[in-house]
Amino acid sequence: MNNKEYALIVAGGKGTRIKSKVPKQFLDLDGVPILMRTINTFYAYSPTITVIVVLPEDDFPIWEELCLLHKYNKPLILTKGGDTRFQSVKNGLDKIEGDDGLVAIHDGVRPLVGEDIIGASFRLAAVHGSAVAAVRLKESIRMTDQDNTKAMDRSRFRLVQTPQTFTVSLIKQAYQIKEDASLTDDASVAERSGHVISLFEGSYENIKITTPEDLIVAEALLKDRRR
Repeated sequence: MNNKEYALIVAGGKGTRIKSKVPKQFLDLDGVPILMRTINTFYAYSPTITVIVVLPEDDFPIWEELCLLHKYNKPLILTKGGDTRFQSVKNGLDKIEGDDGLVAIHDGVRPLVGEDIIGASFRLAAVHGSAVAAVRLKESIRMTDQDNTKAMDRSRFRLVQTPQTFTVSLIKQAYQIKEDASLTDDASVAERSGHVISLFEGSYENIKITTPEDLIVAEALLKDRRR
């Protein structure tokens, strides 16, 4: 297998939870749109990486406008998203020719992912076929049903993040399965198609920006990094 590396960045958000008219991936984070920051981190990790960005077709004009405004000309393959994340990822995978190499699938609204985490995901996926970033829970958790609640052992659980990195052949084959609502990320798709998922330690800074509070936290983390 060759070691060609791809980043498939999925940015299909509508900005409903963040109460924004602008889709959240285009919101300004310290002077730069969130999606551009995300792409920049992958290029900082490797200038030779192939970046595929999946956007709703309706958002292409906004993206083109932002690229003009910010004089942004990083090379990337832009492709249109589907109605669901599953379909969007599948569309992105279709842009990879052949089955060689490794692909890191990443949320467009996780702009604070570290280059070290991206690098670790590629190294581990080359060995295990998959490498999914995850962090330990900091708080107690309870399981609820309609009538009662039950304390759970939080050490047995992980919060799953992205990147979720795979050999191209494995994840392309996995995405041939039938879509259903329980497949909320790429790891669940790969697992459903019979693959064992390898987790590795993500970062609490690698937050997904979905609410107004997340934007405030991201700004603070960026300020702290600049110090």
